[in-house]
Amino acid sequence: MGYLYIFGTIFFTVYGQLIIKWRIGKYGQLPDLMLEKIKFLFHVLLDPFILSAFAAAFIASFFWMAAMTKFDLSFAYPFMSLAFVFVLILSVILFKEPLTGHKIFGILLIVSGIIITSKSI
Repeated sequence: MGYLYIFGTIFFTVYGQLIIKWRIGKYGQLPDLMLEKIKFLFHVLLDPFILSAFAAAFIASFFWMAAMTKFDLSFAYPFMSLAFVFVLILSVILFKEPLTGHKIFGILLIVSGIIITSKSI
């Protein structure tokens, strides 16, 4: 059950990142003037999808608290880097972001690190 808590944390974290990227793309660039920036940010904050991303972050924190009752922090935290892996893969698929050799190499290093640290129990 503890791994489900870690997965829930990762899932809601990734969801929030992808939703924010998607919705911010609909609003365009952040304006240069301070007053316009404030208006822009308040407008974005009222977007229901952006609010769902904030709710996802809040839910992720509950999953993380549950995970902390099952695992040592030094064991569980490296799994959080899977969020980088999933965000990269999904950003390539959903947003057509470039997938470079450096990114692939970085993902392989992250996954290798997770495997190595998970063997330390």
